[in-house]
Amino acid sequence: MVGKSVDRKRLDRSLRLLGVPPNAWMVDAETADITRAPLPPQPLVLPTDTKTLRLDLSKAALLVIDMQNDFCHPDGWLAHIGVDVAPARQPIAPLQTLLPPLRALDLPIIWLNWGNRPDLLNISAGLRHVYNPTGEGTGLGDPLPKNGAAVLMKESWGAAVVDELQIEATDICIDKYRMSGFWDTPLDSILRNLGRTTLFFAGVNADQCVMTTLQDANFLGYDCILLRDCTATTSPDYCLKATFYNVNQCFGFVSDSSALLNALPSISSA
Repeated sequence: MVGKSVDRKRLDRSLRLLGVPPNAWMVDAETADITRAPLPPQPLVLPTDTKTLRLDLSKAALLVIDMQNDFCHPDGWLAHIGVDVAPARQPIAPLQTLLPPLRALDLPIIWLNWGNRPDLLNISAGLRHVYNPTGEGTGLGDPLPKNGAAVLMKESWGAAVVDELQIEATDICIDKYRMSGFWDTPLDSILRNLGRTTLFFAGVNADQCVMTTLQDANFLGYDCILLRDCTATTSPDYCLKATFYNVNQCFGFVSDSSALLNALPSISSA
């Protein structure tokens, strides 16, 4: 038995990491260890509107959806077509407080921003109609009169996260092309590779891009938690109320950033 233990230690020292934990192998020229060691657990108790959740933060991620200039900036596309973007800016302050402690615990922060291909080859006429119903206005890919930025275009000013929310090197950025961040994007593959099955949701608009992404996550088997104060919409207030109702009723749970922040010290003490 002692000899086998020594051989195993020698083998472990020779193996090299291949992949992203927890979906990673340990390999060398002769061996592939595919046991996939789990990440150290980070148990957390979180109150929500409907139940008290026991979850593992090492299996969680935060999705921040569409907190970008075209939706949240006074010079962006929504403001250009006459929408009051003040409500869309409400998640900025709570996210500024929430993101640093989550990063300190190595929780993935995933930014989902609407950023189309310059040629719009994957965007149907029906989708383009939503953003330019007359064909004469400023729609997807068109320059904004104020600053010339192309509307919802990848790597444009309009697709960039607002200046008040800084993207760190450890964060993950994903371009999306529909209201749902799962449609035709690598989001599902990235989450599964990272072993993240519990998803916190934040961003705008709550009743549109946030809700459709959350619904698709639920359909794919993820556990969904909508953070109320980190989510907003420029739609009428009844749309926001309906969103919270439907998440609680059908698709997951509703909590807020203060409840999550209050629960984090239990991980540090553990």
